Amino acid sequence: MMNNLFSIFDPSTNIFNLSLNWISTFIGLMFIPYSFWLIPNRQFIFWNFILNKLHNEFKMLLGMNSYKGSTFIFISLFSFILFNNFLGLFPYIFTSTSHLTISLSISLSLWLSFMLYGWINNYQHMFIHMIPQGTPSILMPFMVLIETISNIIRPGTLAVRLTANMIAGHLLLTLLSSTGNNMSFLLLFILIFMQILLLILESAVAIIQAYVISILSTLYSSEVN
Repeated sequence: MMNNLFSIFDPSTNIFNLSLNWISTFIGLMFIPYSFWLIPNRQFIFWNFILNKLHNEFKMLLGMNSYKGSTFIFISLFSFILFNNFLGLFPYIFTSTSHLTISLSISLSLWLSFMLYGWINNYQHMFIHMIPQGTPSILMPFMVLIETISNIIRPGTLAVRLTANMIAGHLLLTLLSSTGNNMSFLLLFILIFMQILLLILESAVAIIQAYVISILSTLYSSEVN
């Protein structure tokens, strides 16, 4: 049963021995650029409003010393994760963000770039950041060890947070949909109503997780400046 349950996350579409499931990750590249050439409508204006809000928030978190245009990296990250999270809510579409292959690749590459930039250009600031101000001398070695471990596990926590939240909602939807056989009309109606509520919750989780990942990445970037 558990084998079949988790098999919904397996890439299974193969043509000429090539897995085509991961292509869904890049579908947005074909549609998003085209939308900017359309006549502005309500959806376009609303999306631009969200991006402007995110730009102002990321700019505030990064500080005045950030490079011009650095917020667009995290806006692109938010858009990419949000699109793939929503795409996975549609039937028969592969959810790429429910795999550590995608989430760990994103978080690890960002973390490595932040660390390399920080230790090469601001190594004194990186050393100072390991010991909080006012730490007693006897506790300094332990604080360095704790800060080092917490820094190393950051990409893992980002990846697991995104993957676990995507998997949890899909498993609940799969479990509810598999219990609909041989039910009365009233119970079936209640089950469908619960699935609709859970789908709304998953839509909110898709937005929240994209926002959380982009905000945490922005905070990690601001620490190395």
